[in-house]
Amino acid sequence: MFHWLEKNPFFFSVGVFVVIAFAGLIEILPNFAEASRPVLGLKPYTVLELAGKEVYKKDHCIACHSQLIRPFKSETDRYGMYSLSGEYAYDRPFLWGSKRTGPDLHRVGNYRTTDWHENHMWDPTSVVPQSIMPAYKHHFTNIADIDTAYAEAFTVKTVFSTPYDVEGGVKLGTLDEAKAAALTEAKVIAADMKNQNVKDAVTRGEIPEIVALIAYMHRLK
Repeated sequence: MFHWLEKNPFFFSVGVFVVIAFAGLIEILPNFAEASRPVLGLKPYTVLELAGKEVYKKDHCIACHSQLIRPFKSETDRYGMYSLSGEYAYDRPFLWGSKRTGPDLHRVGNYRTTDWHENHMWDPTSVVPQSIMPAYKHHFTNIADIDTAYAEAFTVKTVFSTPYDVEGGVKLGTLDEAKAAALTEAKVIAADMKNQNVKDAVTRGEIPEIVALIAYMHRLK
């Protein structure tokens, strides 16, 4: 049989392809499936973090910032541990990006504070003198859309079985419960901010976009 295959290159090529394809199914695909599972300790986004993610998308932050650290020393030295596929298990859509006018943000929660983000969004050059990023002062007056963020969380819980409301995870509950939890989370962030208008808004039960965006930035780590 082997002599026959050697004399028929077409069938020999087909045989090689079948063997390699079978090996791929057995060895490669299970590894991909394992890598795509949530990393240990990963939790779904809170409703406030999702509201901040919506602000991030709405204002096209992805146009200048990536969220994908490649496994090269030049990148890990600057940004930290390279990104793992399992870290994006609850991202729909993922925001990897394809351009870096500004730095990668996948680990920004490890080294930037609430105070830094507040100053940076109000006046980028106050903390990064060479920055070409525009100011986003409207984030300090626009109110975050918590209702839509809750709808997104409810959808991914229902359609994609994202593990909300499980023991030790993120509680979603009803819309009113989610709003209360988001406000509690927002108060912690606002307490570290200087802008009095933001503080007053949170005291009134409103959550400015800047607070939601900072919550999302803190999540990236």
